[in-house]
Amino acid sequence: MFSSSILLQILACALYSNWWPMLTGGSSQFLTSREGGGWINAAKFLTGASAVGSIAIPAILRHAHLIQTGAMIIEFTSFFILLCTVLCFHRVSLEDDW
Repeated sequence: MFSSSILLQILACALYSNWWPMLTGGSSQFLTSREGGGWINAAKFLTGASAVGSIAIPAILRHAHLIQTGAMIIEFTSFFILLCTVLCFHRVSLEDDW
């Protein structure tokens, strides 16, 4: 699922010959250390900013006519798939049966 999300992000750029949508690419790494202190809060803030940016940046670029509507839709699909991947990974990591 993660690979298909990255593929869709690259396709959004390559199909429309415009690489502006690559601005939404971000890291999905999380700081999971329990004794992180301020690092945990920083990670939560950066995760929230990345999630909002992944939706807002394509919409702003489309509004400014820097990308086409198809590229914006592909970027939204890519974000949705990445979100589902992270949620599935989180759910599996919570189960003790593994």
